[in-house]
Amino acid sequence: MEENLSLKEKEKAEEAMIEQAFQELLNDYLHTKHRKRVEIITKAFNFANQAHKGIKRRSGEPYIMHPIAVAKIVCNEIGLGSTSICSALLHDVVEDTDYTVEDIENIFGPKIAQIVDGLTKISGGIFGDKASAQAENFKKLLLTMSDDIRVILIKIADRLHNMRTLGSMLPSKQYKIAGETLYIYAPLANRLGLNRIKTELENLSFKYEHPEEYHEIEQKLVATSAERDKVFQEFTAPIRAQLDKMGLKYRILARVKSIYSIWNKMQTKHVPFEEIYDILAVRIIFTPRNMEEELNDCFDIYVAISKIYKPHPDRLRDWVSHPKSNGYQALHVTLMGNNGQWIEVQIRSERMDDVAEQGFAAHWKYKEGGGSEDEGELEKWLKTIKEILDDPQPDAIDFLDNIKLGLFASEIFVFTPKGELKTLPQNATALDFAFSLHTDIGCHCIGAKVNHKLVPLSYKLKSGDQVEILTSKSQRVQPEWLNFATTSRAKIASILRKEDKAKQKEGETILAAFLQAEGIRMDESALDKLTNLHNFHTPDELLSAIGAKRVTLGDADRNVFKEKQNKSWKKLLSFSFGGGKDSKDNKDQIPIEGKPAEKINPKEILKLTEETISKDYIMADCCHPIPGDDVLGYIDEHNRVIIHKRQCPVAVKLKSSYGNRIIATQWDTHKELSFLVTIYINGIDTIGLLNEVTQVISRQLNVNIRKLSIESNDGIFEGRIKLYVHDVDDVRTICNNLKQIQNIKQVTRVED
Repeated sequence: MEENLSLKEKEKAEEAMIEQAFQELLNDYLHTKHRKRVEIITKAFNFANQAHKGIKRRSGEPYIMHPIAVAKIVCNEIGLGSTSICSALLHDVVEDTDYTVEDIENIFGPKIAQIVDGLTKISGGIFGDKASAQAENFKKLLLTMSDDIRVILIKIADRLHNMRTLGSMLPSKQYKIAGETLYIYAPLANRLGLNRIKTELENLSFKYEHPEEYHEIEQKLVATSAERDKVFQEFTAPIRAQLDKMGLKYRILARVKSIYSIWNKMQTKHVPFEEIYDILAVRIIFTPRNMEEELNDCFDIYVAISKIYKPHPDRLRDWVSHPKSNGYQALHVTLMGNNGQWIEVQIRSERMDDVAEQGFAAHWKYKEGGGSEDEGELEKWLKTIKEILDDPQPDAIDFLDNIKLGLFASEIFVFTPKGELKTLPQNATALDFAFSLHTDIGCHCIGAKVNHKLVPLSYKLKSGDQVEILTSKSQRVQPEWLNFATTSRAKIASILRKEDKAKQKEGETILAAFLQAEGIRMDESALDKLTNLHNFHTPDELLSAIGAKRVTLGDADRNVFKEKQNKSWKKLLSFSFGGGKDSKDNKDQIPIEGKPAEKINPKEILKLTEETISKDYIMADCCHPIPGDDVLGYIDEHNRVIIHKRQCPVAVKLKSSYGNRIIATQWDTHKELSFLVTIYINGIDTIGLLNEVTQVISRQLNVNIRKLSIESNDGIFEGRIKLYVHDVDDVRTICNNLKQIQNIKQVTRVED
């Protein structure tokens, strides 16, 4: 009896919690400028609440709390109205219950049903178990955007709430979801102008992938906040006085660089936290005297503050006259503060700030019924994506790379010889411009004239360039174009693939005749041996090279069938497999001790034997992990475990694209093996410096140096030292000891 009473009390408490959460959503909605369609929102909530009744999330809370939370994000943080709020409340109903899209349409009308249908099609994350499925799902995601962009906005809200509650998931699931978020959802949010959400998605992804680094930077930001606040107050005081004189209504905000952005800059620039000088930026948000004067007010403010502080001549960014493709408008200027540091100032009106925070969602802010607003640059972007989708045989990862490139890119504006304005991503080359005009022009281009001067196809264009493309009928698409192409990579790769198929066919004929003459059967084993001999990644590459006469078969190929390979590895790592009730397919696990993969318990911690390791365990060449690095394992198509650093760009792709093949990995060593690492050093050149460096490494630390190279220029030196270490602790000790040498200013481990 007491148990029943306790259960009823628990249910009552849950119902009260659900009701309170929904009332908070309604209150938030009533404070917006949207039409007050409370009745349909209440109807959607009651319907979803009943449909999900009794279902719990992994965290133990009632499932309906998730749709309510997504609806709150949609309302408060993206700024959408009742149609989107209803769709957010209903977004999991069709996927998780017996209700259909037709049921939704009958009860809530065609518009909400269309959005819920779009969300259902891309449910469960963008990526599935197979590469082709991933590409297909991603295509669906993008194609839904052209029907109603609210589908992707609600999907981003859904992912944001999932990231905020990621702590209840298993580590291997966390890696997959965080990697996928950083690879796809954050740049999508950025492309749609949702800067605040983009930043939070990046920070949360980073927090779960590198918790120690995240908390270290977080603590340093807290420790330096008082100093930053002082700089902000002193820097803005004369600006406030000047804006007051101008009679403007305004507010000035301090914008602190995100933890992920700080870490990213530390990695790319190889500098410590203390040497990141653009952590603080200033944002001026003003109310224009009238809408006709909005742009003029921006430039008036710029002129006024440039009289107070000296502006950097190369860092004026005019997004007012030329808005970004996601609708972003602002004037960015970098000023020299009295403390000797450059500080970026962003000038924007209240309307511009609204667009910056809510992006394309601002289209629906005052017009909940939707309509056929002209998305302008977004439509052009969607058209480009559809052209990529038309490629008959896209490789999933190449496809994602091309899309990602478009998502991340900032825009430049260039002119044709006749003065027509063209928009291209930043870092676009003359070759990309040629392909943007027409595929035939791209295929036959031999060079370009930029501002009437001859330049190579690899020339990176800048805003304001006038570009003329030079062509020749005898020109053909070259493989090396892929090295510098950006937006045209997909088209070039597609053309090269078609040409490569013909070479492969020719190569197959030549190889078959060679093997037949030697009495060797042409099977997978034979192809793999020859592929390894000639250092190709795949048999197709080998066949193509044979067909193109780049490889001539001879004695070395005959001898390879007589050789036996011998490899020996030490026990280095232990692996743990994610799983539990969220795992739908465990068929990609490693076969251990002869057990078939599907029989392995996914929760089991596996200590690999020496035999297993020698067969299945490889250190990735792209990032060269060593003991102590944050690493993960990826099970490739040959059931080998490839070990990557977690921040390795290749690992980022694998996490987002092959999440079910990712396993959590821990080092299990006792300083038995040595690994080659590269240490970068720089500083002020002095006599005897090289001797001091070698003394510290070889004599004090007893470390074996493999290669040391140092260059000096105008009194500044920089060098790279390749040496053998056991683990990350050794690297840390070496770096700390080298930093003690006078005149050495920077010491850091780098990838070579």
